[in-house]
Amino acid sequence: MNFDKIDKRARKIMRENDRGLYTVPTKGLYPYQWNWDSAFAAWGFSTYDVRRAWSELETLFTGQWDNGMVPHIVFHKQSIGYFPGPDVWGVPRVPHTSGITQPPIAATMARAVYEADKHYGRIHMELMYGRLVSWHRWFVKYRLHDGMVAITHPWESGRDNAVDWDDAMANVDGSGVGEYTRRDTSHVDPSMRPKKEDYDRYLAMVQFGRDTGWNEVEIARNGPFRVADVGMTLLFLRACRDLLHIAVELDHEVEEIEGWIAMLKRGVENHWNAERGHYDSIDLRTGKFTNSLSSASFLVWFAGIRDDRMLPHLDRIMTEVAFGVPSNDPSDPHFNPLRYWRGPSWGMMNSLIGIGLAETGHIVHAEKLRKNTQKLIAEHGFYEYFSPVDGAPAGGNHFTWTAAIWLTWASPHAKGRF
Repeated sequence: MNFDKIDKRARKIMRENDRGLYTVPTKGLYPYQWNWDSAFAAWGFSTYDVRRAWSELETLFTGQWDNGMVPHIVFHKQSIGYFPGPDVWGVPRVPHTSGITQPPIAATMARAVYEADKHYGRIHMELMYGRLVSWHRWFVKYRLHDGMVAITHPWESGRDNAVDWDDAMANVDGSGVGEYTRRDTSHVDPSMRPKKEDYDRYLAMVQFGRDTGWNEVEIARNGPFRVADVGMTLLFLRACRDLLHIAVELDHEVEEIEGWIAMLKRGVENHWNAERGHYDSIDLRTGKFTNSLSSASFLVWFAGIRDDRMLPHLDRIMTEVAFGVPSNDPSDPHFNPLRYWRGPSWGMMNSLIGIGLAETGHIVHAEKLRKNTQKLIAEHGFYEYFSPVDGAPAGGNHFTWTAAIWLTWASPHAKGRF
């Protein structure tokens, strides 16, 4: 296997998706700047162009709202071929943005970029620090519920059609959203994307938020969907820990951040589903666990929680599929190896799980997952996601975050850590 050639191909994909100051996840399917995709892109750029890495993050934060929220899409330039566009979201600001957020991994990736070149990065880190704190304060003010992070739309999780949301989604009425034309299924096989009934409900939630003027208090009180997402809680805990590290490095006050970390650590325990024996999401409208063992549950180590209770689940799943970690437990009756977040393996999730395993001392598990992902990408390409059963590529091709995690973690030439 010529890994030098694959490294070059990964950098070429990063360049293909580069729009000057930001990247798109892939041409056509996703023509704008996505929040956590962009953070992964910055991590990838940091391996060979740290200046470009900082511009990626700084451009993302041009979309930050006055209340601190960083939206999940920033619409820098109009693209006729994408739905739902800025007219659907109805956010009265420039640049136009969506009205919801996404996993807050920017602090984690900002730290990674800073560690790549502290001399050059210090001034950028100083300038970005206040923006990161503001976003984290927004989460604490509007989204923490018993120390767990609540999402008000499945798209916020980054795991749009995950099994975790099925019961909560069933209570969303999508019958009145009107006619619309999806664009995603013109780029990708519809069998690999969320179903129409999912999209009807997604749009109903968007319309509810838009009609409130994106009022977080009203959305929390009366919105059709509110779930404590185990993935968001774990990623936010990790981000707060990285923000604390940055604060110490820059000699800023740390008490506020330490308080957030303490709350989130208690919240992680609230996610433990004792009956099922794994970390789980909770429908806050009903108070019931979602009974879903997803790849997000395995982010516990990335969050810095030293907990061996999830290892038997990981060992079992990794023997049931050829390429882990699948986005849904293969033993789940709803498992689908090619439909988005209902079964496929995602390289970027593998990278976070693998790094968490290594950091908490599970070196053998971490290296096995890294080699597994290395083989998956080397043999099947830089796709959005893959079948965990046979590695069949799925979703968009020439994908930014798959190239980024190859350069930072999966390649034999990568550091394999932050």
